[in-house]
Amino acid sequence: MKLTEARIDHALNQLNAQIPSTQALPENHPITDQLSDVFGDHTFFFDAGGLTIIEPAKPDEESASLGQVIKLASWIDDARTKLAPHPPEYTAVVVELDRAA
Repeated sequence: MKLTEARIDHALNQLNAQIPSTQALPENHPITDQLSDVFGDHTFFFDAGGLTIIEPAKPDEESASLGQVIKLASWIDDARTKLAPHPPEYTAVVVELDRAA
């Protein structure tokens, strides 16, 4: 799922409260095309654990738009320069997207 700039900012505010040092990969970053080829068209986030995306979560009765963080790759070196892809790992981290539309 591609997020608008407003949704990226809103998601980052929530993510950094739960997963410190989370950063969104800029749309014009050279690696974005390669990541999209492998994982599909998404807004990509990096944190201390690796590479994640946000996908729509099943909304509950009170919220219209939630996104669930899904981990796609983990760092394989201490310098965090190499990632190893793995099957998607659905995390317990959920962010509200509605207010940032």
